[in-house]
Amino acid sequence: MFQFFKKKKRFQSDKYWETRYKAGGNSGAGSYNHLATFKADTINQLIKDHHFSSVIEFGCGDGNQLTLLQSDSYIGLDVSPSAIQLCKKRFQDDFSKSFFLYDYRCFRDNRGIFRMDCSMSLDVLYHLVEQQVYETYLRHLFHCASKMVIIYAANVEFPRKSDHELYREFTKDINKHIKGWKLDTIIKNKFPARDYEDQEGSLADFFIYTPV
Repeated sequence: MFQFFKKKKRFQSDKYWETRYKAGGNSGAGSYNHLATFKADTINQLIKDHHFSSVIEFGCGDGNQLTLLQSDSYIGLDVSPSAIQLCKKRFQDDFSKSFFLYDYRCFRDNRGIFRMDCSMSLDVLYHLVEQQVYETYLRHLFHCASKMVIIYAANVEFPRKSDHELYREFTKDINKHIKGWKLDTIIKNKFPARDYEDQEGSLADFFIYTPV
């Protein structure tokens, strides 16, 4: 007798986030409460200290973190159409902000239309479990910055915990594949997590890159 097994579908990070937002989910604990405040305070101070007037964020999510950002001009990109719709509605009266759907396979900004003073990635890298998606995302993130790249992520490697999370020592990948930038500063988390399961803290720190 033959037994037939349904082949497990290959995980796709963009499909995961669209399903999550479409079902009423949010951007996660890191975009709310004390962690969101810590991130906003850090970013806003960097914007003020370096006199940045424009920011682009790769992975704007539901926009809750964005409500705390202080920037003259902002572009938010996300893989989820539902997340973009949430942001469009939330900031419909704020003409300093624009939102676009991001598809790593289609994004190619040769003219620098999306080039901003500062490019940001907040709590995104460990959700990009597909290697090609991850590597292309990093190239786009740095391409769109003229003065600074702000990455808020966990720079650690350990066994995969879930379908939608894969932790890497991303600084090694940036050193290897991204030219013209250097790691300038690491800002440690005000609420460091004790372990992976700790939802009150975070494994992420800020990694600030500037042009060489």
